[in-house]
Amino acid sequence: MGLFPTTTKKVSIALLGVMALLLPFSALPLFGFLGDAGWMVMINRALIYAIAALGLNLLVGVAGQISLGHAFFMAVGAYTAVVLGGEAGRTVWGLGLPIWIWLPAAGVVAALVGILIAPTAVRVRGLYLAFVTLGLVFIGLFLWRNLGKVAGGPTTGRPWPKLEFALWRGMDPIVSFATDGPLWWWLTPINWLPWVHIEEMSRHAKTYFFVLVFVIVFALIAKNVMRTRVGRSWAAIRDRDIAAEVMGVAEAKGKTQAFAISSFYAGVAGAILASVVGRMIPESWNLFLSIEFVVIILIGGAGTIAGVFMGTFFVVLTPRLVEDATHWLATQVSEDGSFAWLGNLFIRSSPDDFIGIVSLEAAGPGLSIYQLNVVLFGVLIIVFLIVEPLGIYGIWIKVRNYWKGWPFTY
Repeated sequence: MGLFPTTTKKVSIALLGVMALLLPFSALPLFGFLGDAGWMVMINRALIYAIAALGLNLLVGVAGQISLGHAFFMAVGAYTAVVLGGEAGRTVWGLGLPIWIWLPAAGVVAALVGILIAPTAVRVRGLYLAFVTLGLVFIGLFLWRNLGKVAGGPTTGRPWPKLEFALWRGMDPIVSFATDGPLWWWLTPINWLPWVHIEEMSRHAKTYFFVLVFVIVFALIAKNVMRTRVGRSWAAIRDRDIAAEVMGVAEAKGKTQAFAISSFYAGVAGAILASVVGRMIPESWNLFLSIEFVVIILIGGAGTIAGVFMGTFFVVLTPRLVEDATHWLATQVSEDGSFAWLGNLFIRSSPDDFIGIVSLEAAGPGLSIYQLNVVLFGVLIIVFLIVEPLGIYGIWIKVRNYWKGWPFTY
């Protein structure tokens, strides 16, 4: 029941902590490219998604309640943040409050909405619960398109408050995570290692550390909730809800608690995501966003904290890796490289080609890179559900157990 019960886990967490500190400074051996701006944007998005996925994991993986409405609760948190923290305009509302008010409020309001919806959701289970939460996404899209005072224009949206910490509105920020420069006056220059010398931090690096703190805090909270009486009651409801209720578990109360905590996570993640992006249109909080988090849980490993992180980084970074690999194969074909044969099998370069999966220039019936990623995620969901229900975490467990028992692996 310990957080890190073995020496191996303690050492692994320590190494991950060191890697996390070095990553934004391009100081990781062999992986220094991850500190570049393009990769930092993807990693920051993955960390934000991890916060929302941790909440959905508590609801789906621990409590066993199927939900397709996570994007709705993220939108509730985001629009709470923009109303409280955004600037008022001629057509939009805004109070201009500092981040220490609007960010917690985003989670609290989303949790309250989750509590209001929970009595309806706890009356159904399985496929019917999925349909109830699915309806929330479409209701939300209708609301955000028509609440112009809150969401802004249907095609333009509105700007969100920046990640800046100030004591009150109108005051100069004490710490700004949205601009290049020193995080605090005493933190630069950075000379921690002989090969690391940084005069100032980029805004992507600042955002990374800001979100990383939230990820660590929320992961510890989620792990400890799973170990408490409440978390164990959720697991009992997940495994056999009728038997759990007969044994004295308050089923309605447990499901309501799961919805509230999951919604709180989603609200905070939605507020941070919108603030980092800067401007989002109402259509951004759509069904595909909700499905992305379901994919994260299924591919990573439902009911596990480590699986959430594995699934999040896999789902967020895989499209970038697929895009880079596809363009590299296209370069091999154009330059007649060593792997040109593989590129010819994979890429459709003209409408007359009979083979090829991806079409980079809309040549023939091939898939675009975006469509390829969607198909890839669909195939992976099917494969993991059939072959390895615990996802990537389950594969890791099998590999770990194999080497723990070696040479007597049978």
